[in-house]
Amino acid sequence: MGKGLFFNQDYKSWRYNRHFFTQAILSPKFSNEAVHLANKLFNELESYWDKLYLKEGVTKENRKKINISPWFNQFTNDMVIALLTGERSYTMAGCFNELSDNEKAERPSALVDETVKFVHALRKHLIGIIMFQIVSPFLRHYFPYFKNKSDDYIQNMKFVNQRIDAIIKRRRQEIENTPLDKPLQNDMLTSIITANTPRDINYTNKIDNKEVMRPMTDPEIRGIISDGIIAGTDTTANTISFIVYYLAHYPDVKKKMLNEIDRIFQDDKTRPITENDIHNLKYCEAIIKEVSRIFSIVNSLPRCLETPNEIGGYQWPTETMIRINIDAIHHNEEYWEEPNKFNPDRWMVEGFEPKKNSFIMFGGGLRVCPGRKLAMIELVCLMALLFRKYEIDLIDKEAPLKTESGVITVCAELFVEIKLRN
Repeated sequence: MGKGLFFNQDYKSWRYNRHFFTQAILSPKFSNEAVHLANKLFNELESYWDKLYLKEGVTKENRKKINISPWFNQFTNDMVIALLTGERSYTMAGCFNELSDNEKAERPSALVDETVKFVHALRKHLIGIIMFQIVSPFLRHYFPYFKNKSDDYIQNMKFVNQRIDAIIKRRRQEIENTPLDKPLQNDMLTSIITANTPRDINYTNKIDNKEVMRPMTDPEIRGIISDGIIAGTDTTANTISFIVYYLAHYPDVKKKMLNEIDRIFQDDKTRPITENDIHNLKYCEAIIKEVSRIFSIVNSLPRCLETPNEIGGYQWPTETMIRINIDAIHHNEEYWEEPNKFNPDRWMVEGFEPKKNSFIMFGGGLRVCPGRKLAMIELVCLMALLFRKYEIDLIDKEAPLKTESGVITVCAELFVEIKLRN
């Protein structure tokens, strides 16, 4: 467990894995595919919303019972899995099937059920990794409660590994059967499999420069694909849920955001969003950063000491695991003016840069999140696609935000009313 990226403490292995992950996710083709897929999946999301909430005949009562946070979870599931593996995920279809009394999604039910099962297993896999890190082997082997939990997580891990291994095997076969002069898919898995092979566009240059690195093994690929899916779904989905919540409570901020969106898209509420649009949606980006600052999704960042160190007046030995309290840093008056005030405008001040290591939405240092560009593409796209066309209001603005905290802080539910903008 933990030999991919995020829980890997073997520096040599981590550095090797991160090289491939970063090379794939930062490529222009990957970014183009991400924007294209965001547009495509939002159209699918709209089709489900139209049938459930917006079409004629839907009662007003039904329109007032939209728990929007699960939809954001399924959207990010389907997007990240497709981008990383090149295979479609159908958790939005699963959500629709669960809520619809009569009509079902135009997807094979077995395929939908299989996807939903896989996503649930991935979430459980993350909890298993955490447990194996914090619960000692003695407890896991000799205390019935922890032993039963451990056995269950191991079985779940085997299922996840088998599922990802099958995806890798299929993709290897597809690549082998594709002529060298034919283009391959733009997903991460294809990029990783072909890296440092004759299918790699930089392969000849690497040979000339004697910088050839070995291709990745299937277990290494499995590790970074599973890490990428786990890290790239719930964090993004919950961020957009919290954005909806804060915009509902700060109408002046929402108005400025809508003015920016309307200025860029004019009256066209259906044209696909482009990378240039994303670059120009500066206030949307400011809102994302401010929501992430004032309401941290990731509660803490683990770090392992390489050498003995003094922290807080105490001496800590090598290999001590410490955790960085993100929320405390994001609300520290030494770093932020009026830290408890929700103010996206702070990010719009010309030349503004937060003090070093005072804003860690994506972590920092060597282990800064390699998927940060993809996350911002997803979030800005989803904000623009959502708010340029729909008016979204909370059912009860006085109700406290319902969250659950564990590895991350999640939006437990967010009931809204949604209607077309005038």
